[in-house]
Amino acid sequence: MPSTELPFVPPANVLPKVAPVRVAEGERLRSAGLPGITLTVRSRPPARAGLPPALYVHGLGGSSQNWSALMEQLEHDVDGEAVDLPGFGDSPPPDDGDYSISGHARAVIRYLDASGRGPVHLFGNSLGGAVSTRVAAVRPDLVRTLTLVSPALPEIRVQRSAVPTALLAVPGVAGLFARFTKEWTAEQRVRGVTALCYGDPGQVTPEGLQYAVEEMERRLRLPYFWDAMTRSARGLVNAYTLGGQHALWRQAERVLAPTLLVYGGRDQLVGFRMAQKAARAFRDSRLLTLPEAGHVAMMEYPETLAGAVRDLLAEKAEKEASGGGPGGFVRGAGVSDGGAGMSSTTGAGS
Repeated sequence: MPSTELPFVPPANVLPKVAPVRVAEGERLRSAGLPGITLTVRSRPPARAGLPPALYVHGLGGSSQNWSALMEQLEHDVDGEAVDLPGFGDSPPPDDGDYSISGHARAVIRYLDASGRGPVHLFGNSLGGAVSTRVAAVRPDLVRTLTLVSPALPEIRVQRSAVPTALLAVPGVAGLFARFTKEWTAEQRVRGVTALCYGDPGQVTPEGLQYAVEEMERRLRLPYFWDAMTRSARGLVNAYTLGGQHALWRQAERVLAPTLLVYGGRDQLVGFRMAQKAARAFRDSRLLTLPEAGHVAMMEYPETLAGAVRDLLAEKAEKEASGGGPGGFVRGAGVSDGGAGMSSTTGAGS
């Protein structure tokens, strides 16, 4: 199906009824109606008033639930919200059927403009990392700091384990895959995704697995599930081919916000070797490497990541208080879990 062709999505009043989205203790869900889109927003009330706002953006096939653990860790540091991108989580498809990186970025920008919460501490994982990079590049006024967990930025040599996900972008492949896996249970699908995304799938608790299975069962009942997946995958692949000012690496060089980059040594979707390239591209960058982590470090090591984020926020607050501009520092390895290394650079971008 050509990427310019709008998907057929049944009217809202005939969409099948599905189970409600899980809301963890202390979280809230609300719906934000914006021009052309409706976004579901997950929030955790801050521990106290006056904390700076933060926004979390999930990856391909994910949802705002992916950020629950980190949101809880940072509830004393930021006033956090996480969005379900159009067509994912509990957000319906966009009216125009645009699942490109630019389309998702527009959704984030529309929400930030409408809510008046910017500038925010912006977080992105995988696809959400590419989206957040574009937001930070084109609307620097909306981004105070940027934290990217395994951002899906273009790679010349894609890892073999990432090829099946990329193939979803090929017209017709998603339909074939859906038919081939028609007899798979939700649990089989979840275990496959977990094996792909976690450095150690054994970290997933039985309770966490059950929640994920229930969410998978819910999503599979949505008539637009595969369309959102395939079009978003296609949008990501298309973004990899763009040149000029719209190229993602070029936009990374334009980001002004202090940036924390997080890469997992066992990531099967985003190459660990891209960490140093990213650290050079973002002009005011800090690199956190987690050798045992996979693709979703915010779910695997939320405490370690939260500690690195607090350092970033503290440095940003100190600079703002002193009235100074961006500045860098260098730290050696030695994050609390003993398996992470962190360093920082400034002015590394071209």
